[in-house]
Amino acid sequence: MAVVVLGVGSAGCGVTAGESRLSADAATICAHGTYAWSGIRHVERLTGLPDRITYADGGYQGVIEPVSGTVYRPTVTHPPKGVGAARVIEALGTHLQTDNPLAGPSETAGHEKTDFFNEIGEPRQPYYTWESIDLVEADFTYTCGLNAPVHGHVHTWDTYGGGFLPCSEPSEGVPAKVAAVKMCPAGSPAVTGV
Repeated sequence: MAVVVLGVGSAGCGVTAGESRLSADAATICAHGTYAWSGIRHVERLTGLPDRITYADGGYQGVIEPVSGTVYRPTVTHPPKGVGAARVIEALGTHLQTDNPLAGPSETAGHEKTDFFNEIGEPRQPYYTWESIDLVEADFTYTCGLNAPVHGHVHTWDTYGGGFLPCSEPSEGVPAKVAAVKMCPAGSPAVTGV
């Protein structure tokens, strides 16, 4: 069995120092590679709750406040050279076939107050409301050209969520349940889930 070894020549091989340097640069910047995704995880996080909901002027109103000092920011660890965090996040969105683009590096969530007013044409009753985001995390391996594979991690979000529901309806999902426990009477369907 013959073994063929390919190497970079020195004297007499027709490769100049400038060409060698360009060749090395091309091996480190490769912007059109492929991704292998793994460990994809979706987690819904509560981002806002009101202190109370009041009824006035024919509707329910209040102010949704951030639930903690946590400000969510999309991050990418080890983005491939020449690609950047935004393109890695875009590639994840393409892989997940999301309806809307995933949150990019310049976006933030979880730190703003929101005024709300809901006019409901039903008998007055207790309501609960909340805001949330659907976090997305994933590991990736990026391969391109002759470069060694790049391994990294993406942390972003898919959608903003939330709701405004009567306490007579069961809650679904962790953020909704937290809101129901805070705002609805004990024993109501929103709290008990029944």
